[in-house]
Amino acid sequence: MAERIFYNDILKGDNGALKRALYKSMGFDDEGLKKPIIAVVNSYTNATPGHFNLKELAEYVKAGIVEAGGTPMEFGTIAPCDGIAEGHEGMRYILPARDLIASSIEVMMRAHKFDGMVLLGSCDKIVPGMLMAAARLDIPAIFLNGGPMYPACYKGKHYDGNIVTEAIGWKQRGEIDEEEFIKIENLAEPGPGSCTMLGTANTMCGLAEAIGLSLPGSSTIPAIAKERRIVATETGRKILELVREKITARQIINRESIENAIMVLLAMGGSTNGIMHLQAIHDEAGLGYLPLSVFDEYSKKIPHIASIYPASEYDMIDFHEAGGISGILYELRELLNTEVMTATGELLSKEFKNLKETTRKEIIKSIKEPFNKESGVAVLQGNIAKEGCVIKPAAVPTDLYSFKGKAVVFNSEQEAIDRILDNEIGKGSVLVLRYEGPKGGPGMPEMYKPMKCLEGMGLADSCALITDGRFSGSNRGLFVGHISPEAYEGGMIALVEDGDEIEIDIPSRRITLHVGEEILEKRKEGFKPLKKEVKNGYLNTYRKLSSSAARGAIVK
Repeated sequence: MAERIFYNDILKGDNGALKRALYKSMGFDDEGLKKPIIAVVNSYTNATPGHFNLKELAEYVKAGIVEAGGTPMEFGTIAPCDGIAEGHEGMRYILPARDLIASSIEVMMRAHKFDGMVLLGSCDKIVPGMLMAAARLDIPAIFLNGGPMYPACYKGKHYDGNIVTEAIGWKQRGEIDEEEFIKIENLAEPGPGSCTMLGTANTMCGLAEAIGLSLPGSSTIPAIAKERRIVATETGRKILELVREKITARQIINRESIENAIMVLLAMGGSTNGIMHLQAIHDEAGLGYLPLSVFDEYSKKIPHIASIYPASEYDMIDFHEAGGISGILYELRELLNTEVMTATGELLSKEFKNLKETTRKEIIKSIKEPFNKESGVAVLQGNIAKEGCVIKPAAVPTDLYSFKGKAVVFNSEQEAIDRILDNEIGKGSVLVLRYEGPKGGPGMPEMYKPMKCLEGMGLADSCALITDGRFSGSNRGLFVGHISPEAYEGGMIALVEDGDEIEIDIPSRRITLHVGEEILEKRKEGFKPLKKEVKNGYLNTYRKLSSSAARGAIVK
């Protein structure tokens, strides 16, 4: 009998016999088990539109793996949708899901000792969770996203699905009737894919490419395009090259490649959530704490060169046609770390020969003639946020870059929504939403809906909103999030009272509560944090173990 030589360590020899037998029970044979065993980590679900096409894409990935001489084995992860979770207790589970996904992948990968993995995801916290898992496990890995959705078209203008939330305000103000509202609902999401704005989903898919863990040019290919299936097969082939060359995730995800991702995030004005996710990936790669000050330093050096909805009228399909992430890398080429490995097995410097200047300067500009000399995402400091907070200047009207207003304080998102829709918020107000941080929320939900309600009620250009919670990448207007320390941990935001003056100054990177120290000290004397009760389960665990938003809200 010919000697049976198995590539996978746990399948070798007599000690591997039971494991081989278990795999054989499902139809695998010696011929397949001799090859590298590649995990296809698939977050497919028909409950989340960004993941709906991953079932099909997984088949193309598996075909590529087989063609290249590997044996694919598939397992799944959870994939909750931010849009479906928003506005109720479900949103509190979205950020905590990130760390849960990373750990679930770790458990399966280490239990089965696969030789490499292809990660399939598209949406907001699933993508960073998968990148965190790759960095933690440090085995050969490639990430493949499902691609962005095509936009909705309403009255000759393109929108993403958030038109529905804005339409609530239009209906409230009598600008549209119920029939028109239903029409908008029915056209808002025209097909599968990640929502077609530069929200957290597409930001993180783009940053996966910028880091080098996705194939060049792949992150912005539309969900329904034939090229999406072609790149899926190529991804399956490439993982075998990484396995055979022993190129592991941390050879791709390192300090230099994360710096590249920071530059891309800032240059395109991506979701503010990208900051905490890069902090988490940095930590999982064994690089320790990535302080907000690093983002602040880069924000003053990296210009805003790509403008994508909600910062402009141009959606993700337009961005792809303009060159996508490759177009941004081309413009940043003199600033990037180029001697970093990519998922192709080549250095980024070699990939530059395939990059070219965009022909759509209305979407991607040069660093010499940018949309703004400073970046599209920034960090603010001040007495109300001693550990820092984040803002997205790319989504803020320039006439609101310097703003003073009187505080209107809320201890929950729903309180704010009710007051906005009841037309009880005056122009010039600073809405303060607190007890929505990682521990106070708990779960650090997005304050997506209050901002959209401000838009719908015609207040987005005259009010500000600040919070220790998060925002959606689809939000636009003057919003400040991730205020740290959070209210639950005694942060200054807990001491704000109605009528206090708050100043936001983006050019000087400052946020200030104009209340005297003596008054604040008096307020501290009676301070007792509000503790929101939650159902038994994971949120209680997350509240105990999560770190500050300023440190990435990582579970430690």
